[in-house]
Parts: sequence; structure tokens; C-alpha cells
Amino acid sequence: MKTDLTDTTASKINKALVQARRAIGTPAVGMVLTLVIVTDEENAYDALKAANDASREHPSRTLVVIKRVSRSPRDRTKSRLDAEVRVGADAGTGETVVLRLYGEVSDHAQSVVLPLLLPDAPVVVWWSVDAPRDAAGDPLGALGQRRVTDSYTAEKPVEELKARAESYEPGDTDLAWARITPWRSMLAAALDQVDCEVVSVEVAGEEANPSVELLAMWLADRLHVHVRRAVSAGPGLTQVRLETTGGPITLHRSDGSMATLALPGQPDRAVALKRRETSELLAEELRRLDPDDTYASALRFGVDRLGGIQSASQRPEAATWTPGELPVRPVPDASGQAGKPSAVSASASAAPAGEGDGPRPTPAQMPAVRKADPQ
Repeated sequence: MKTDLTDTTASKINKALVQARRAIGTPAVGMVLTLVIVTDEENAYDALKAANDASREHPSRTLVVIKRVSRSPRDRTKSRLDAEVRVGADAGTGETVVLRLYGEVSDHAQSVVLPLLLPDAPVVVWWSVDAPRDAAGDPLGALGQRRVTDSYTAEKPVEELKARAESYEPGDTDLAWARITPWRSMLAAALDQVDCEVVSVEVAGEEANPSVELLAMWLADRLHVHVRRAVSAGPGLTQVRLETTGGPITLHRSDGSMATLALPGQPDRAVALKRRETSELLAEELRRLDPDDTYASALRFGVDRLGGIQSASQRPEAATWTPGELPVRPVPDASGQAGKPSAVSASASAAPAGEGDGPRPTPAQMPAVRKADPQ
């Protein structure tokens, strides 16, 4: 059921919601949270579709805030609020209110959203595009216990990660972080199967993909070893290689669907590592409304502390390097003579991540990660 309201108010929208629920025979409110989506007209359809799909797992009142750009100075001085109320099959398993703000009211969206929040229910604010530099300091972000951004949609994703680290507040999260949950779960499970010490790590993926940076920072922060960031053609993350005292551990995905896990002394195995839709990522974030300390720690580690970003064609070892192989060079011993080869970074100027942080943890000491959806 859809109800269109032109030049309306928050009070009239609430009345329309009550009337719509009674019309379809469900007067009770069965939502568990309020999801506020901040987007533009171009991306509103995709964002709303993802929210409706996620509502099957998390029934919620979805408020879509669209700030319309006025074309003339006269229009910018006029305030108008149009709304579209959807209840029933048109709104997934919850309720949806699409708010279009014109003129000066677009600068005070929080005053429109506040009366429409469910009482005594948590609030999650999601910017599908154009997230503010300081999500917690934004007037709409201040309404939420959880603030979801997506650095992948930014023009400069790596710079966006740096801005997120500078302005981080408990409750902030990023869909780029949710994208690597299956990778983190798989790597933690792989390390539980071997009894060895991690020496160095290489993470390969698309150059402008923030999920690759976050995974590299998570590994460097947790394992206290040098992590080198390599560039591949994608899609997304393609390979993680852990050099250990017992041999290399490799998780390689070339097609964005199936991956191959290789452990020392064990046959290679195929594992499902499919790239997930936005609705699945959003549903994962809505499962937990408490601060994600693991994300905060990885984010604050810093992109600048990773090894140099180089593609295979830029490496000195390009003639012999192939995917799945970590270049090595002799390491001088105490007498200055070259000793046995050891895994090192291709970036000689980058200091080993975590140097001076104490002994490296064993696989059993690697912190647990959030469980991924079965895929």
C-alpha cells in the first residue's frame, strides 16, 4: 500500500502510517529498529532495494532522506516536504517512508526525521553515498547508535579511510569492512589448523578497493608482522599469502566466487568466497549494534604503515614473480654475509609493521573474528 503526501509535515506522515497499518490489518508495530538512509535521487532505488531485502531479517521502519537540489535562488528559499508512505508488500517486512526535502528544510533533515523514529528502538543511519567526513558529528548521525558508511563509493577510497580513522567514534562502521568478514573468518580458521609462527603477509587486490586496505591493516594490527600491499586486476580481493615458519598459507580467489585455500602439508581445497550484495552486507551490520572495537583498531592502524603498493609489472622480480609466490632475497647475517632467503617487503623504505610491539602471537592467540554468513 502506498500513500503520497505533497507539501506535508511529520505529523501527517505519522497519521498516514497508522491509517495504512489499519488498512492492511496490522495495527501493531512489529519493527525492531529504525533505519535512516541518506542518499540522493540517483542512488535511492538501489539503496531502498537493499534495505527492503535486509528487512526480511531485520524488520524495521526505513526512512529514506533525499535532499533535492533547488534550481533557482527563489526555490532555495522555499521549504517543502514531500513523502511517500509504503506499508505491506511494497515495504518488505517493515514500513518505508521516502522523504524528499526541498529548500531550507534540507539543511535541517534531523528535525523531520526525529518525530518519525520508533520509540525505544535503536536507530541506524546509513549513508549509501556522500557520507560526511565526521559521521558522528553530523546532525543525522547524532540520532543513531550505529552509523554505516561505504568508503567504496567515495571518489578517493583510501583517502576516505584516513578520514574515517581521524573522525572515528564508537558506533561507526563501514560496508567495506563487512565485505572482508568471510576472508577474516577463513584466515583465522586456517591459522587454527597449523602450529607455526607467521613471518610476513602479502595482500593482493584492486588498487582502489578499501576492503583490501582494511584486510591488510587488520592482519598487520593483529599479527604484528610486516604486511605488503600488492595490486592485482581484481575483482576485489584476490589473494592473501601468509609466510610462516612451517610454510606458506595461501587463500586465492580469481573469479569473485570460489577460492582456493592452500595449507602446508595438506591438499588444496576449494572454498566458497562469493562477493556479497549490499543487502547482505547491510543485514550483517544490523545484527550487532554495539561498537566494533576490532574495526576501530584496524582502521586506526593506518594505510601509511603498510608495505609499498606495487603491481607485478613494477616489481624488480617481475620476470620471475607469479601469483601465489612471494619474492625473497638473501638477508645478511651478523658477519655481513648473505644468509638464507627470507620473505621481505618489496618496499625497503617501509618499516616492519608492529616493530617494537613485542613477540609475534601464535595462531592460537589470533583474536576471534565475527562469524560470516554461510556462503
